[in-house]
Amino acid sequence: MITVGGFNTAIDRLVTLDVLQPGTVQRASAVQGYPGGKGVHVAQTIAALGEPVQLVGLIDAAHRNFVTRRMSERGVLFHGVEISDDLRQCLALRERDGRMTEVLDPGPLLTTAAREQLLRTLDRCLDNSEVLVLTGSLPRGFESDTYARIVWQANGNGMPCLVDASGDVLRQAVDAQPGVIKPNRDEASDLAGRAVRTLSDAADVARALYARGIAQPVVTLGAEGAVAFDGRVAWHASVELAHSTNAVGSGDCFLAGLAVARKRGEPLEVALRLGVACGVANAMEEETGYVRRTCVETLLEQVTVRSLEG
Repeated sequence: MITVGGFNTAIDRLVTLDVLQPGTVQRASAVQGYPGGKGVHVAQTIAALGEPVQLVGLIDAAHRNFVTRRMSERGVLFHGVEISDDLRQCLALRERDGRMTEVLDPGPLLTTAAREQLLRTLDRCLDNSEVLVLTGSLPRGFESDTYARIVWQANGNGMPCLVDASGDVLRQAVDAQPGVIKPNRDEASDLAGRAVRTLSDAADVARALYARGIAQPVVTLGAEGAVAFDGRVAWHASVELAHSTNAVGSGDCFLAGLAVARKRGEPLEVALRLGVACGVANAMEEETGYVRRTCVETLLEQVTVRSLEG
């Protein structure tokens, strides 16, 4: 079992329109709604790859049935901690030419009771879990060292842990030494204190993170793929994308691929291949943070993984 701590559940809305014209009233040509948030995206991708998975996150009364039913249909066991406030809304505006604009709701401010219940629920789930994934922004009210404290506990129990976060939450989590972190280009630049522009820059960041105790540091680079370091070799994985329908959530699907590979005991270069295939498979779908297993399997054969050494 893989457990995903993706506390900040959301409702994703994808609005399709011709051209975004700020300051005007516009009519959408289509509107679609899905359970969202990084935890949802990661969990349903893990399930699509055939691994048992459970998700711990917030829920409100208005969306409990919708989210629980959709997660069940996708093969995800959802442990929702109910709050009285509304779930956050994540709005993606897609124009005819494919350009995307995202508007992210900050979400509810949690009470002490809600925060404690989320952590207790996660702790219970870890009793029957082999891998832990911590992903996404923390709901307001949590301290920035929350992921770090969970990682310390997981490490003490011998539980492999993957973290995808940003800012102070990521910096403090790195100090706790999770097995895998997955910063994107901007997050890696923030960690390194300098811009990550090239594959060589990304490899340098991965090596530095390995030296700080991260066993499998991975830097994602969008359309350029991803770079990782396993203590011996810096690897680069990429695939040519013929078309992109909706790339939002591709990083989450990439993380899911890493988690599945970690559970299966695969080496880092294999994990990179699966992660890139999942990220690209998501970009080919209408829905945010969703992949089809058949598409992932086809893309696996097209991903190029090469050493950056020498």
